Amino acid sequence: PAIAAVAGVGVIVDHAELADGRFNILVRGRARVRIEELPFVPPYRTARATILHVEESGIPARDVTALVTNATAFVALVRERDREFDFRIPAGASPGFVADVCAHHLVIDADERQAILETSSLSDRVRRVTESLALQRLAMSNKAHDLN
Repeated sequence: PAIAAVAGVGVIVDHAELADGRFNILVRGRARVRIEELPFVPPYRTARATILHVEESGIPARDVTALVTNATAFVALVRERDREFDFRIPAGASPGFVADVCAHHLVIDADERQAILETSSLSDRVRRVTESLALQRLAMSNKAHDLN
């Protein structure tokens, strides 16, 4: 399959081997990178990664507030259905971190998560995560309403 144009890189902080020889890994993200696939040399695919630097300033407070409000409301809906679900936005986190952690943990559709990751403007990424969570919340609310 094609390699995505943008990916996240990080450090493996924990791992567990599964019975079938595969592994579950926990990675602490460190950066977003642009990927350039290099010519295939068996047995592995190779790529070059270039770190993408993002300007963290200039995000309107109302946009960050909208993101946190939508994330909190979505999490509340999920918790109504699954009391075990736990997600918290770290206090004092930067807008970029909040957008990325919400996208990773809360945006359901994998293609939408990838599109968010590839959104180069932080301001646009914050708005896109906010919109995705608002739409998911609406869809969940409508499903619950239709069941009643």
